[in-house]
Amino acid sequence: MEIIQYTAMETAAKIKAKEISVVEAVEASFAQIEKEEDSVHAYVTVNQELALQQAEQVQKQIANKELTGPLAGVPMAVKDNICTKGMLTTCCSKILENFRPTYTAQAVENLIAGGAVLLGKTNMDEFAMGSTTESSYYGVTRNPWNLNAVPGGSSGGSCAAVAAGEAFYTLGSDTGGSIRQPSSFCGVVGIKPTYGTVSRFGLIAYGSSLDQIGPITKDVSDGAAVLEMIASYDKKDSTSVKREETDFTAALVDDVRGMKIGIPGDYLTGGLEREVKDAVLKAAEVLKQKGAVVEEFDLSLVEYAIPAYYVIASAEASSNLARFDGVKYGYRAGNYDGLHQMYKKTRSEGFGKEVKRRIMLGSFVLSSGYYDAYYLKALRTKAMIKQAFDKAFEKYDVILGPVAPTTAPLLGSYDNDPIKMYLSDIYTVSVNLAGLPGISVPCGADSKGLPIGVQMVADCFKEKKMIRAAYAFEQSGVKMCSPFLKEKLAEKTDIPFLKEKLAEKTDIPFLKEQAGKEERI
Repeated sequence: MEIIQYTAMETAAKIKAKEISVVEAVEASFAQIEKEEDSVHAYVTVNQELALQQAEQVQKQIANKELTGPLAGVPMAVKDNICTKGMLTTCCSKILENFRPTYTAQAVENLIAGGAVLLGKTNMDEFAMGSTTESSYYGVTRNPWNLNAVPGGSSGGSCAAVAAGEAFYTLGSDTGGSIRQPSSFCGVVGIKPTYGTVSRFGLIAYGSSLDQIGPITKDVSDGAAVLEMIASYDKKDSTSVKREETDFTAALVDDVRGMKIGIPGDYLTGGLEREVKDAVLKAAEVLKQKGAVVEEFDLSLVEYAIPAYYVIASAEASSNLARFDGVKYGYRAGNYDGLHQMYKKTRSEGFGKEVKRRIMLGSFVLSSGYYDAYYLKALRTKAMIKQAFDKAFEKYDVILGPVAPTTAPLLGSYDNDPIKMYLSDIYTVSVNLAGLPGISVPCGADSKGLPIGVQMVADCFKEKKMIRAAYAFEQSGVKMCSPFLKEKLAEKTDIPFLKEKLAEKTDIPFLKEQAGKEERI
């Protein structure tokens, strides 16, 4: 078995047992990156020399028993909107193409303190606005299961990297499903924690009341271990919550006897594909056979989640992205006449189409005369959605349902229909609006061989229940892993549309920075 096929926990155990070294694990990751990046394009920045230096240092600390954590020495990657000191952090946008933070995000600091080795930064939809990872300034990411399909978004690069064996685990961010949806499309495990569990310090904001950093892993055990490492109170983040119980690995128990699981009937109608529905119901049946009590119920308000989410998220994005004006940092347009023209040209040239669309929508709903009609109404709807979940959790331990209405669509499917892309988030955005934890776990594949994920949601600060149910289901044997991917990645077909998409990034220079060591890809 190749090193890259091990889970993060297995890799750490083998490092401790001296069966492999940290350097060998890092070298195996970079060998896989070199092999697959031309087709998958999961990364936008890699720094091999720095990673190898970190690996040698971590190996010494493990040998001296200074690092004894469950993931010490395991290589990982981070989404490109999570700050890393001295390493490019661009949100995959032209407007931040040269931005190097002077600090590292607290979540990443926690992982490094536990012995993680940073491989690089992963591709994403620009400023996390999208569901396909096609809006990146640096080109599209492709789904490792089918190179003609999207990996999902906005954390598509992070999910594709894990699925293709280019990282043992990654960090993503989830504003309306941006960890869970691409995890479902790529056949990996993605966790969105309760709002406030993981520090947002160092996460470049999209929607401040919705954003959360979370892990993307090969299985539920890895997800629980990574979440345990990154969960911490941080006084630098005013929304951070002090939690007494964050020992999430304690929930890795294959026992759901007596657990009450509810399936919203509203989630099983409408545009849900038959194969997705069947896979989700089969997952529910597995848990039922293991002793859980499973029943359908009416969650209500589902139809209002999408409009409420996009009003609130766009309003917050309009405010948060006002800081990118060409004055303080990042891209500045040339040939302007006066300060106001500099603002306009910089933002017009620096932001992509989807970002501009959401800024304009956000500015509109916050404007005089429309604030009450749209923004305040969306906030009231958000409160009602939270109340609906509160009522559901009085009866159920976990809510189970689909992650997305379909499996991964083909590249370009949403190019001329952004509303269709927005509607694909129907099962995920409510979790963010209510601040709840959610997990996406592989539960099968459709007739085209594309992964299907099942979503499990728990009440605020009840991640353990969600992890317990997810782990118990995973033990039934449904697990999407690398051996199949290796075979699939060999099937690189010559698709004209893909060629056209790849051509979109030919005008971007191939940069080597940090004295020629940091590679921009």
